[in-house]
Amino acid sequence: MNRKEHWENVFKTKSLDEVSWYEVVPETSLSFFKESNISKSSKIIDIGGGDSFLVDNLLKLGYKDITVLDISRSCIG
Repeated sequence: MNRKEHWENVFKTKSLDEVSWYEVVPETSLSFFKESNISKSSKIIDIGGGDSFLVDNLLKLGYKDITVLDISRSCIG
């Protein structure tokens, strides 16, 4: 199984809260943005973001230019 097949399988067979990275509020990642004074107008790309809640939380904080990139079509669509 190649990497893409692996991740497609993960997102098709596991529920959101069954994966190790599940966090409704990703505190560690959000604290990076706050502590680094990242501008709300910065261009942000979440590589391998999958179905995480980082983007949702960043949008709530006022960030607007966010892109999520992931190898698995299943996790995003």
